[in-house]
Amino acid sequence: MDIAFIGHGQVGGALADGLQRAGHTVTLAAGDPTSPSVVKALARNPALQVRAVAEAVAGAQVIVVATPFAALEAAIPPIASLLAGKVLVDCTNPVGPGMSHGLGSKRSGSEYLHELAPGARVVKAFTIYGFENLESSAYPGHDVLPAMLIAGDDAAAKADVSVLCRDLGRDPVDTGKIDQALHLEHMTLLWEKMVRRERHPAGLVWAALRR
Repeated sequence: MDIAFIGHGQVGGALADGLQRAGHTVTLAAGDPTSPSVVKALARNPALQVRAVAEAVAGAQVIVVATPFAALEAAIPPIASLLAGKVLVDCTNPVGPGMSHGLGSKRSGSEYLHELAPGARVVKAFTIYGFENLESSAYPGHDVLPAMLIAGDDAAAKADVSVLCRDLGRDPVDTGKIDQALHLEHMTLLWEKMVRRERHPAGLVWAALRR
């Protein structure tokens, strides 16, 4: 797939690297191609491409949004028309004071993103963990893969994102429609509190066992 990344820090950089190495064409959408995040991503993987934001988005099948949640209001409206009909993967998490939900748990960040880009096919994915667990899916000695829970209204878009999850060594679990994204954001907060506050190991992941 042709994939563009809006946001290429700890989360976006790890995912972009992994997807390019899995065989996808990955472009960093960058307002400033000399920004520290772009320079770091290219040092990690020189095969990544870099283009202006509008050009990168226009040429992609899938757009991954991995900016801080607070950056969405400025980043998305100028390109909203270019996102129409495209798979828009939401990796953001609205986090408020004390690791609370940044939108007061009244709606999900993914639903807010969909309001900013109403023509896009939004799928929540690549959250529920901190960035540490996007670096590698290897858990030696275990027969199950780390689960990656996803949510969205468009079945075909979720199928595409499920392929990306598998390519990254994750077990995609479709939790349902976009309203489930709120619960996935709470799972992220649960993980963050367990690891950052309660000092569980950062390698903690969820797995889905099926009978």
